[in-house]
Amino acid sequence: MRELELVELQKNFKDKIAVQSISMRMEHGVYGLLGENGAGKTTLMRMICGILEPSHGEIRCDGMRIEKLGGEYRSLLGYLPQDFGYYEDFTAHRFLHYMAALKALPEAYARTRIDELLEMVDLTAVKNKKLKTFSGGMIRRIGIAQALLNNPEILILDEPTSGLDPKERVRFRNIISSLGKNRLVILSTHIVSDVEYIADKIMIMKNGKMIRMGTEAQMAEEVKDCVWKCLVTEKEAMELNKNYIVSNLKNQGERVELRIVSKEKPTENAEIQDVTLEDIYLYLIQA
Repeated sequence: MRELELVELQKNFKDKIAVQSISMRMEHGVYGLLGENGAGKTTLMRMICGILEPSHGEIRCDGMRIEKLGGEYRSLLGYLPQDFGYYEDFTAHRFLHYMAALKALPEAYARTRIDELLEMVDLTAVKNKKLKTFSGGMIRRIGIAQALLNNPEILILDEPTSGLDPKERVRFRNIISSLGKNRLVILSTHIVSDVEYIADKIMIMKNGKMIRMGTEAQMAEEVKDCVWKCLVTEKEAMELNKNYIVSNLKNQGERVELRIVSKEKPTENAEIQDVTLEDIYLYLIQA
């Protein structure tokens, strides 16, 4: 199993700090990277992949700086960028062969591996169809297949479920979960449900900083006794929405049911609720 270590990692773009002084260690399993758009998630992942050079700090794989490892490090990586480029007139089968050639994979291995991956992402039946006929979900599945061609030990997925319908999102999550058993998977998203059920550890970024990293259970301790449910009038709901973090609002006839994340009890009739990852995320990101 591989180990990645980030040491005081920082990336500056002119007068903006996109990623600020991040240090952490990751081993095998699924790491869910959460953060709002613009938090620095993509910049961080591009540095881990060696596409962007850090302004300060370093990235080590098994104790060695990745720039010294060079091609050896790249051979360990699989990467699905947020904006996945492809040739729409290629068939799925031809495209994967093309990507295998770019990765300098032996022809015999590539043939076998492509068949395995098409089966895994459930695209064998349409392997001879042109990519321009594929839905968004099918394109994302081709994307994960190309990222896995070299059977990488470190898999980087940037917003992999963006634009997918609920059924495709569940399918994709199941694929990612199975991949985390024997490799390091980093999955970046701003959709909490994408990582709630599959991530072994959660990382939360805000304004370029890694503000938390740990298991969901560890983070839940911070938010324990801070999640409330209350039934109020519509006027009271509007006022509470201004002053508290309201994670859910549901009309109940003439009353409104609110789910509120707050250290203090928001209303007299408020009742403590079990903590979800969404509650944790909202509490920490707005702290």
